[in-house]
Amino acid sequence: MSRLSTCFQKLKAQGRKALIPYVVAGDPEPGVTVATLHALVAAGADILELGVPFSDPMADGPTITLGHERALRHQVSLHDVLAMVREFRHRDADTPVVLMGYLNPVEITGYGRFAELAAAAGVDGVLTVDLPPEEAEEFNVELRAQHIDPIYLLAPTTTLTRAARIAAAASGYVYYVSLKGVTGAGTLDTDAVAERIKALRGVTDLPIGVGFGIKDPESAAAVARHADGVVVGSVLVQRAGELAATPDEVPAALAAILAPLRQAIDQVK
Repeated sequence: MSRLSTCFQKLKAQGRKALIPYVVAGDPEPGVTVATLHALVAAGADILELGVPFSDPMADGPTITLGHERALRHQVSLHDVLAMVREFRHRDADTPVVLMGYLNPVEITGYGRFAELAAAAGVDGVLTVDLPPEEAEEFNVELRAQHIDPIYLLAPTTTLTRAARIAAAASGYVYYVSLKGVTGAGTLDTDAVAERIKALRGVTDLPIGVGFGIKDPESAAAVARHADGVVVGSVLVQRAGELAATPDEVPAALAAILAPLRQAIDQVK
């Protein structure tokens, strides 16, 4: 059983929901990423989403795009990201790590080689934003051969018929994008999210994580009433950018943002 499946089963048995922070690897400086991941776990993270820096992050809004740009100023590559995961695993063998990024660096590496390297580093899931499941069969075969979960996005505009096909290609969890548009955009409509999650549960038994628009304890708690996991990213990446001149402060600062979200989610019944 994968770390992701184990994590969600454990949380379900406890009557709790997953808190899933997202940060960009190497942002604002490569030397603080591993410390940031450990700090987020200490603050209550159950699963970590680690963004792979890319020059054209088309699904991301201005905040996270700037995070990619800050990391790329340090020439952070996919291989650097995998090295960070390996270092993280020296102290944490349990917390699932999901790489979130774009297809180009994976294609350059090669599907099979990427899957081997990711598994050796300790990666548990891969979410490739610009690779639709209809085109991902070959990649999924390589990932599953290395016991890595392929994770996919579901949008508000995704039909239930297509959502069922997407979920059938996925494992670990599916990531429901709660807003139309890019990361950091719009205002969260929790009633609409609740309705959509209820419908999605009719087409998949996988855990459903919800991201986009979750910025504070109130929005985290509202989503946690319906989802299996709460993904928070832009507010963390924004704070990392604000501390670019003092990167050593980033781990504690991001943990300070995450801890109240953990508390709010755990109060949801």
